[in-house]
Amino acid sequence: MNNKNNANTKSRRDFIKSTSIASGALILPSLSTNGMMNVFNEKKLKIALVGCGGRGTGAANQALQADEHVELVAMADLFEDQLNSSYGNLYDKYKDTGKINVKEKHKFVGFDGFKKAIDLADVVILTTPPGFRPYHFAYAIENDKHVFMEKPVATDAPGIRKVLEVAKLADQKKLNVVVGLQRHYQENYIKTNALIKNGDLGKIVSGQVYWNSEGVWVRPRKPEQSELEYQMRNWYYFNWICGDHILEQHIHNIDVANWFIGEYPVSAQGMGGRMVRKGPDHGEIYDHHFVEFTYPSGAVISSQCRHQPGTMYKVGEAFQLTNGTVITNDAGVAKIHDLSGKEIQSISNPIGHNPYQEEHYKLFASIRNKGVINDAENGAKSTMTAIMGRMATYGGKVIEWDEALASNLQLMPEELDWDSPTPTKPNGEGQYPIPIPGQTKVL
Repeated sequence: MNNKNNANTKSRRDFIKSTSIASGALILPSLSTNGMMNVFNEKKLKIALVGCGGRGTGAANQALQADEHVELVAMADLFEDQLNSSYGNLYDKYKDTGKINVKEKHKFVGFDGFKKAIDLADVVILTTPPGFRPYHFAYAIENDKHVFMEKPVATDAPGIRKVLEVAKLADQKKLNVVVGLQRHYQENYIKTNALIKNGDLGKIVSGQVYWNSEGVWVRPRKPEQSELEYQMRNWYYFNWICGDHILEQHIHNIDVANWFIGEYPVSAQGMGGRMVRKGPDHGEIYDHHFVEFTYPSGAVISSQCRHQPGTMYKVGEAFQLTNGTVITNDAGVAKIHDLSGKEIQSISNPIGHNPYQEEHYKLFASIRNKGVINDAENGAKSTMTAIMGRMATYGGKVIEWDEALASNLQLMPEELDWDSPTPTKPNGEGQYPIPIPGQTKVL
């Protein structure tokens, strides 16, 4: 990774670390957070955490900081070791606050544990690998729970249709749903979007969005693991549960394009493959994707993401408008230029304003004030945009939005137990089937 670029940028994981259990620092609400002064002497809101990995533990930490009158009452995960680690970290931090009240009988391990945890809560944090999200989300909303759920919200089109259906139910029930596309809660992105929407810069005609990095963790197979446990532990590399990194990470930048343009694309075409990360521990996903998304307005967005060590790091977005350009990135600064290339404005994220924390401030303030936030429809449609991009790179063909959304190709089973076969199976040499453009079925 380029050290100069890395020093001047801050990745999603850097942000998370800044509010992690290890930091021990409480982040106070920003002045823009409405209603937070009215939480005292209110009902104690009970929280359930479903998915106790690093992101789940971080989200629970942020939820516990977001409101004075909350308590964690239930936890669920497929793996007991992961649940216990998460509980230990949270308990060590909050043991003197009264905010951790998870009885041993309310630590649920296994595929059905999510239901038992959700039943005990007012607010549910859904942070399992994304393949599970549609079904956990549906159970939460059907049982009248407010929800924070991480992105992406599904790995296939049937899952997206499920989330869109449940999003309408959440509206009917006036339940709050915040999705972890945190740039919608980040001040410099909010202000930049408002600047675009006021029309002075004209309309977006083209753009480029990036998530190029060295990649993420790999969890090697252990001899005692079944094939299903191995894939669950190494979930990032299997499409049924992860959806590929164009979905799991690059959705952030794709979502910004959708948000700033104010539309979802009508088609996608692209290419990708595996050049560096191609061993059996890397499952079936690509290590690079390039997609062109075409929007109803005629705008074309070039999307690229890469997981290759030693290559250029770049996470951000650039947009060309009829009267200027906009550049945003994960360093928390937006740059506005006129048509001559002269910088005319710089919009920085305020010091101390953490969008990951802000998501939870806004969620709990809305619950307290009987408001409604519902990010689920946009979360589903931006997830679908990334899925359509994956379809385009895997298939090597132009993919239309309507046909992609209507696809009945289901990657994620609705029900699983430890005796279930894995949706993706290795061959005799332990290698997994790799998508081949022109041959792989994507619709």
